[in-house]
Amino acid sequence: MDERLLQLLTTTTVFGISILNLLLALAVTVATFLFTRWALSFLKRRAHQWSSHESQFARLVTEVLEGTSNALLMLASLLVGLGVLDLPERWLDRVGSLWFVVAALQIGLWANRAIAIGLGRYFARHDTTGAYRGSALATLSGWGARVLLWSVVLLAMLSNLGVNITAFVASLGVGGIAVALAVQNVLGDLFASLSIAVDKPFEVGDFIVIGSLAGTVENIGLKTTRIRSLGGEQIVMANAGMISSTIQNYKRLQERRIVFEFGLSYDTPTEAVKKAPAIVEESIKAQSQVRFDRAHLRGFGKEALEFEAVYIVLDPGYNLYMDIQQAINFQLLERFSKVGAKFAVGARSIKVTGLPEASNQLTAVRGRTEHDSRG
Repeated sequence: MDERLLQLLTTTTVFGISILNLLLALAVTVATFLFTRWALSFLKRRAHQWSSHESQFARLVTEVLEGTSNALLMLASLLVGLGVLDLPERWLDRVGSLWFVVAALQIGLWANRAIAIGLGRYFARHDTTGAYRGSALATLSGWGARVLLWSVVLLAMLSNLGVNITAFVASLGVGGIAVALAVQNVLGDLFASLSIAVDKPFEVGDFIVIGSLAGTVENIGLKTTRIRSLGGEQIVMANAGMISSTIQNYKRLQERRIVFEFGLSYDTPTEAVKKAPAIVEESIKAQSQVRFDRAHLRGFGKEALEFEAVYIVLDPGYNLYMDIQQAINFQLLERFSKVGAKFAVGARSIKVTGLPEASNQLTAVRGRTEHDSRG
C-alpha cells in the first residue's frame, strides 16, 4: 500500500511537477515561515531584555522589528519552497528576481520605520515646547527622507528586473519639469515651507501677527499654515503668502516698550505743567516689573500741551501691560487733580460760509440768544 501511494505521488504530476515534490515544497514553505516567525520573536524578546538596561540601540531594534510584514514573510517562505521544486531554468531566474524584490521591500519597511523613530526622537530631544510634530522642519525632514528611501528602493528593484534605469531616470526628469511647470504654485508653497523650516521666523505655539490677522500657530504643513485666531476660528494661510508678508512674532518678545501720550489744556497753571513729568515718572516707578525711561513735554499742539512718556514692561504678557497702564492712568488722574492740571478736551470749531442772508440770519439768532440770556 505504501509503495503504491509513493508511486502514485511520484508519477502523478501537476504542470509537470510531481505531487510529492509539491508536498515537499509546501512543507518547506510552512516550516520556513514558522521558523522565521520564531526567530523574529526570539530577537524581539532579547532586544526587549537589552532595552530594559537603557540600551538605546536595543530599543531601536525592537521597534524596527515591529515593522516586519507578515505578507512579505510568507512570500519569502514561498520562494524558499519554490526553490525545492524542479523548475525550468527560466523560472529559477524569475524566482531569484522575486527574492530581491521581497528583500528590498522588507528592508525598505524597516528603514522607513527607523527613520520615523529616529526623527521623532531627535525632534523630541531638541524641542522644548512638545509640539515638534507640527513643525515644518519635522514634516519636511520625514517627507524628504521617505521619498529618498523609496526612490532608491524602487530604482534598485527596477534595475534587478532588467529595466534600463538610466533612460527611466531621464524620462522622469523631463516629466518632472512638465509637472513642475503645472504645479508651480504648489511648489512655491513647498519651498516656502522649507524656508520656514530653515529660517524659523515662527514655530508651532508662537503668537504672530500678519497684517490684520493675529493668532497662535497650530500647524505648519507643506503647503499651508494653520493659525488659531483670538476669536477662536482657524485661519489657513498659504506658506508662500506668509513668507512674502511682514510677520510680527510676539512669542519671542522679551520686553515690551510702551510709548503713551496725553495732553494738558492750555489753561493749566504753569507750575502744574512743570510738575507733570515728575508725576508721570513717580506713577510709573510705583509699578512692579516696570523700568522707567523718560517723560517730557514734547511740544505745543493746536489744542493741548503734548506730553510723551516711555517705559519698559519687563514681562511680555499683554494683560500685564494693560494692568500696569491702567494703574498708571488712575494715578495720573488722582495726582493731576491735586495740582490743578487739566486734561485737554478736543475742541471743534465751525466756520459758516455762504450768502449774506445766511450771515444776517445767524447774527439775528445770536442777538436774540444774548438778549434772552441777559433778560
